[in-house]
Amino acid sequence: MKSDRKGWRGYVASRPILGQRTAQHVQNIVIRDHCRRHGLYYLLGAVEYTMPACYMMLEDIVAEMPCLEGIVAYSLFMLPVDAARRRLFWDRMLACNARFHAALEDMIIADADDIARAEDLILVKTYLHQVGIA
Repeated sequence: MKSDRKGWRGYVASRPILGQRTAQHVQNIVIRDHCRRHGLYYLLGAVEYTMPACYMMLEDIVAEMPCLEGIVAYSLFMLPVDAARRRLFWDRMLACNARFHAALEDMIIADADDIARAEDLILVKTYLHQVGIA
């Protein structure tokens, strides 16, 4: 059965990720390379706004998700810091039968087990960042 989905939308950061800035053109290179290695049809990326805790562009991509195969973000750590807000994102992703790729971490998140592993990684990395270890 052929899918009507049209490819993978990129998601790029314009603000620091866990205190680190990465130029947008570098993020795009990482995303394009990830897509090439995984055979994904890459669509134009959306750049998140700079304001703290703003996820307007991510919300736009989520609204588009029924027409997409999924999202390829530069990093897993671009997702909302708030766990409840991330849970809503994961639920919407699963409901659309879409997938999430984190290019920098080379992670593919497609089901509840993958989400649990991603959430564990987010918790550990966020804690390490808060205490100044990572």
